[in-house]
Amino acid sequence: MSEDLRQKKRIKLIVTYDGTNYCGWQIQINGITVEEVLNREISRLLGEEIAVIGASRTDSGVHSMGNVAVFDTYSKIPAEKMCFAINQRLPSDIRIEHSCEVSPDFHPRYCNSVKTYEYKILNRRFDVPTLRLYTHFVYMPLDVEKMKEAAKYLIGEHDFKSFCSARTQVTTTVRTIYSLDVTKNEDVISIRISGNGFLYNMVRIIVGTLMKVGLCVYPPEHVKEILEACNRNAAGPKAPAKGLTLIGIKYLDEQDDVEQFK
Repeated sequence: MSEDLRQKKRIKLIVTYDGTNYCGWQIQINGITVEEVLNREISRLLGEEIAVIGASRTDSGVHSMGNVAVFDTYSKIPAEKMCFAINQRLPSDIRIEHSCEVSPDFHPRYCNSVKTYEYKILNRRFDVPTLRLYTHFVYMPLDVEKMKEAAKYLIGEHDFKSFCSARTQVTTTVRTIYSLDVTKNEDVISIRISGNGFLYNMVRIIVGTLMKVGLCVYPPEHVKEILEACNRNAAGPKAPAKGLTLIGIKYLDEQDDVEQFK
């Protein structure tokens, strides 16, 4: 039977991965990526040329607990069983947590959503080998209370031009942050941020700036001046990728209230 006579369906995947060994999500010529592995293994499984579309094109070394991807297929494998079949072929550092069928017009990047990232900093005298792949080590003491105070200036709708790398190609640098929480559990400082979208390297630059505050290089109120400057050179450095994890993406409909993310 020709493909034209079979019914095509769109499958949504929740993808988790350890980004240590990958050059990010998006296919590129200088190394293996998560997208490349998914395309290859799903194509082999289904006997079709598959090209997944990811919601977040995470950078090299960034991890995920809940990236979203979709692909179109003629396969008769039930959508909810697709995750089991795909996982049998994937390397141990990539897993499909969930699969389901969605409408053909669902696009993971263009639908209204709230994305949540978390960055972890190991703040102690010496590094811990078992945490080295998932935290950024800082041996100088960080003032968490000052970081919390500084974070408040970033909540809400702002022009985040100061917090994006020059390579970004967007029509506007205005974004909304619904929540930005700084917490500490023993030696690990966690910075969790939820928003309606993030610019290129935005989360890592925010973290780098908050670390400057924690080191008492900037006073907390200086973050407001950085925002108003709309100049990348005004903000702090970009924090290393390995401490960052995409926690998840929540898709909203007209009935959803973003207050739940504040």
